[in-house]
Amino acid sequence: MPLSHNKVPDLDQEIKSIQIKDLVLWTENPRDDIDENATDQTIADIALKDLRSKWSLPKLAQEMGDYYDLSELPTVVYHGTKPVVYDGNRRVILGKIKLGLIQIKPDQYFDIPNYPNEIPCNVCSKKVALINVKRKHIDNGSWDPLERDIFLHKQMGDPKSNFLILEEDTGLITSYPHLNQRFVKEEVFNEDNLHKIGFEVKNGKLHTSHNTHEAKSILSDIADKVLKKVISTRHNRGKVAEVLNPINQETIDQNKNKQSHLTQFSFLAANNDEKTPRQSRRTVKKITDIFGSKLYLKHGDVSDLYRDIVDLYKFYVDQKEILSESFPAVIRMSLRLICETAQKDVGKSKLEDYLMFYFETAKRTLSQDLKTTLSNQNVTERSITQLLHTGAHTYKASANMDQTMAMSIIIGAILSLSHGKE
Repeated sequence: MPLSHNKVPDLDQEIKSIQIKDLVLWTENPRDDIDENATDQTIADIALKDLRSKWSLPKLAQEMGDYYDLSELPTVVYHGTKPVVYDGNRRVILGKIKLGLIQIKPDQYFDIPNYPNEIPCNVCSKKVALINVKRKHIDNGSWDPLERDIFLHKQMGDPKSNFLILEEDTGLITSYPHLNQRFVKEEVFNEDNLHKIGFEVKNGKLHTSHNTHEAKSILSDIADKVLKKVISTRHNRGKVAEVLNPINQETIDQNKNKQSHLTQFSFLAANNDEKTPRQSRRTVKKITDIFGSKLYLKHGDVSDLYRDIVDLYKFYVDQKEILSESFPAVIRMSLRLICETAQKDVGKSKLEDYLMFYFETAKRTLSQDLKTTLSNQNVTERSITQLLHTGAHTYKASANMDQTMAMSIIIGAILSLSHGKE
């Protein structure tokens, strides 16, 4: 009996063989924020770059062995005449690459098992597909808390969790990926603790009794405490306000009787870009933090260099009255050094290849004000490499501190993508 006739009664499911070329990748995959009009090639490009280590295609291909296992059925829902893959997108991407339906760059090549042109799929209704996806990825814990909450809200119609609202209105979890843990969601940012530190969720939006500078200071402090395991499942469990820095505890106490107000900001913006929603928007910002904001990088040479550069910049700020006008060139040279170290660490043969690979994605994470800062200093995808090379010489331009700071902003965003803590 043909596979396409193996229908399971009352479950709205049917095993049907479908040509891999006809299968359409799902744009609603919680692994990445993908445009709904994206092509299969665009989705595959995102998966291959895998900037946040969510797809791991080479690892999956290795785990599959020498051939495609026909018992592992993708879950497919027909949107009109298009068979859309709700579960099994990674396996289908590999098949499309193997059959030449998706193009990859030479430096992205890896071994993929043999694939047939046609594979059996579990064809079902959207309702059944979403239930199946939920069981496979949420109930078994293969998705992190933020992915889980995005799926439950967008696909299952659940209300937004406080964790998701906090991310949408501040970008906190994306900026500090180590916060994307179940215990952080349930024990650190639960309703009771949010209230204790001066935050609350009303009508699906984040409110606070603090101004933007104070709010960012408190939330950044929490991120730092979780990173250093001051707050963990073993230490200070359930405690948040009690372990914050004294200045933040004082802020919380001073503002506890103030009326809360709607708040929205980005942790990827520079500290000097902080303002309350009632203030007029300024078009020119003076960047005071090198790299735009504090970075949380994986342990290694890149992280060590980052800390050294931060200390070097602090020395410059504290002592610039007695330092020569050429001292900023030293900071410019240090930016090239950290980029070259990161380039080699990710296996790129040229500095330009490393920078161009991440530049556009990194730029999209910046606020509009920071993008304007880059533009004003002529820091672009085409110019960044040459600007770094210039810094290795005694050119007067390399002492341009405003341009160096603008360069550090995009470099900070690039390092967060290539070496950020997961």
